[in-house]
Amino acid sequence: MSGYRGRFAPTPSGPLHFGSLVTALASYLDARHAKGTWLVRIEDIDPPRCPPGTDSRILRQLEAFGLHWDEDVCYQSTRYEAYQTALEQLIDQGLAYPCSCSRKEWQEYAVYPGWCRSGVRHPERAFAWRLRSDLGERPIVWQDRLFARQCFDPAELGDVVLKRKDGLWAYQLAVVVDDGDQHINQIVRGTDLLDNTAWQCQLQRALNLPQPHYLHLPLIAADNGQKLSKQNLAPALPTDDKSVRRLLHEALIALDQAPAPFLCDAPVSEQLSAAVAAWDSIRLQPHMYRVPPRAIWTNK
Repeated sequence: MSGYRGRFAPTPSGPLHFGSLVTALASYLDARHAKGTWLVRIEDIDPPRCPPGTDSRILRQLEAFGLHWDEDVCYQSTRYEAYQTALEQLIDQGLAYPCSCSRKEWQEYAVYPGWCRSGVRHPERAFAWRLRSDLGERPIVWQDRLFARQCFDPAELGDVVLKRKDGLWAYQLAVVVDDGDQHINQIVRGTDLLDNTAWQCQLQRALNLPQPHYLHLPLIAADNGQKLSKQNLAPALPTDDKSVRRLLHEALIALDQAPAPFLCDAPVSEQLSAAVAAWDSIRLQPHMYRVPPRAIWTNK
């Protein structure tokens, strides 16, 4: 395998839907075309949002679509010590601070105004840990493989939470630590995470981790124009062979890969083999793909 290391990292708050499939498929094809390594990570750091058994269902869905990973699945719920070590590094550098403010207190501001930067305002309360987004290199600039040059000032995005008041770890820190430890150097994900990249680049530099290359994908919309998501009750991906074949073909169309029409009902292995050989991220267009109603099959 080449030096390419990519990953798909779903949150097990619900089963995968068509939008999830498009992201997973793009990540998989990008890795396989480069003869690289493709990993799956389960981002289960928020147990109240993760119904038991959902992680197993997600893995079965990926397998049904032929998306097989190369190494053991990583579960963020087993990684708390690594996150704590990283947080302590940030505290030592003066880049993380405790914050006792409630969301209600700063609701009139677009982002948290940094009231606790010079000391906890309410020491009697529980506190979260936040990143000093105003410190370090600014702005953050990187070249996205689809959306070209990106430039964000993290301070304008606010001091993001790294560890919550309830003791649970937040996404921004966990994803950076895990990508670093797993040597991920290529990240393919939805454009809804585009601005998050600025915080993550700040954290990578503070923790002396390499910065991966990024490819952000356009979002998938339902036929009503809304983003396809678990919150919007997007139907779960089916696992029966007939539906899987057609949805896989539809996902390749959503990725602007122009699969041959006759492959619509071809076996999954045949479709993937052709898709890996033909994969070209340059074909991707920065537009939202609206799912035709026929693409939303279920097992019902």
